[in-house]
Amino acid sequence: GGVIEGIASVDESAITGESAPVIRESGGDRSAVTGGTRVLSDRIVVRITTNPGESFLDRMIALVEGARRQKTPNEIALNILLAGLTLVFLFACVTLVPLALYSDIAISATVIVALLVCLIPTTIGGLLSAIGIAGMDRLVRKNIMAMSGRAVEAAGDVDILLLDKTGTITLGNRMATELITGRGVLPARLADVAQLASLADETPEGRSIVVLAKERFGLRGREIADHPQFIPFSANTQMSGLDFSENGRRRRIRKGSADAIRRHVESLGGSFPAEIASAVETISRQGGTPLVVSDDAQVLGTVHLKDVIKGGIKERFTRLRQMGIKTIMITGDNPLTAAAIAAEAGVDDFMAEAKPEDKLARIRDEQAAGHLVAMTGDGTNDAPALAQADVAVAMNTGTQAAKEAGNMVDLDSNPTKLLEVVEIGKQLLMTRGVLTTFSIANDVAKYFAIIPTMFAGVYPEIAPLNLMRLATPQSAILSAVIFNAIIIILLIPLALHGVKYRPLGAASLLRRALLIYGVGGVIAPFIGIKLIDLILEAIRLI
Repeated sequence: GGVIEGIASVDESAITGESAPVIRESGGDRSAVTGGTRVLSDRIVVRITTNPGESFLDRMIALVEGARRQKTPNEIALNILLAGLTLVFLFACVTLVPLALYSDIAISATVIVALLVCLIPTTIGGLLSAIGIAGMDRLVRKNIMAMSGRAVEAAGDVDILLLDKTGTITLGNRMATELITGRGVLPARLADVAQLASLADETPEGRSIVVLAKERFGLRGREIADHPQFIPFSANTQMSGLDFSENGRRRRIRKGSADAIRRHVESLGGSFPAEIASAVETISRQGGTPLVVSDDAQVLGTVHLKDVIKGGIKERFTRLRQMGIKTIMITGDNPLTAAAIAAEAGVDDFMAEAKPEDKLARIRDEQAAGHLVAMTGDGTNDAPALAQADVAVAMNTGTQAAKEAGNMVDLDSNPTKLLEVVEIGKQLLMTRGVLTTFSIANDVAKYFAIIPTMFAGVYPEIAPLNLMRLATPQSAILSAVIFNAIIIILLIPLALHGVKYRPLGAASLLRRALLIYGVGGVIAPFIGIKLIDLILEAIRLI
């Protein structure tokens, strides 16, 4: 819509990702407003110009509904492998029927079905759900709610991480971080006046100035002289302050934008110092927001407001880089601010002035190039990209739209926790990999344990392959069925606990899996089936 009356400071961070409030007023090029934004100060009257169903939120919903998550390469490969093995063993069992008829061996349909159950990869099939549930449980212990096991699995394959800046990498509000004094002004005096000028400022920026002066200079419990008049911040004046009498003199303390303070000081007969103008320009180049402080006609200094990086995030990004994950910061801020925040946070790349459609397009481009993309975000403008990402971690402090679009919700709202998500995902993939190796080795071993027993009497040529010397073909199949049931039960603790995650290369992990679980999967059926066969023969069940 458009503003037809009034002027106000508006928070558009949930829509644009830009953390700094913007001024919206009637007339000119600053009259456009968007549904879902929040008025911080003053009052405006808005004319709705968008038809029902065509608002910004409606467009976000359409983008979310149009986003589709792809299957991970590991998931596709495992499905193909299990389907292929099932078809191979199904074909093998079916061919046994005409072979048995030709050899005058009576094989019932029950025996064929039992043999098929023994041979197809039921072990890993039965444990897949347990592995997924265990991964989700480990995330819950980290205070992360996963909506599906697939999201946890995808985390193990992620190689690109997109992060929204506002509220994800930064705290979300521009906070006072530094006081820059003018020539001949003591820092304590600047802090004192800046705090007084901010007492009536209810914006997060104003409150942060009060806190900064209190923490660095111990300024608290102020006593103000006769008839104080608080000047609250407004979008019209772009200043806040305090007028009061002291020693018979009326003092006018102000804090606000450089242009507003320049006009105020010059109206009182003062001038705007060159060093203050230089400090304002330097802060702006660094991506910060400068607020100038004055006492009557004297300009005292500048307050540096900037997005504050969340603690420990740079070290976490370094660890992600060591794991082979590229980090990209996406923000609606201007390129200058984005570059400053990206350098401070230590991300590999950034996208500035990004609209929701740009975020969605970037994720689709990365996925088309064969990458698996993870994203963290907290705003409504992040929802379409979160819905498209393979792993989407929404912050619990974010909007409802973001949380519904994601497939994980971080209850602590800590974007660096994606490191734990990736490690848990890799542990889940390793667990599934070693159990798949064990299951396939198991099935191959059972095939060569049972088939020679069934046909050794008819075809003496294959007698040397009958190493186990099982009592009868029926005993061999029954022993294999029992072994199949027992081995799944024995592997459940491993599926739930998971193998220990080690940041090794793919070749090293493959060698380790083949040595331990491949060889173990071949040996275990021969020992287990033979023992069960001996027990069945001893208790005369065959």
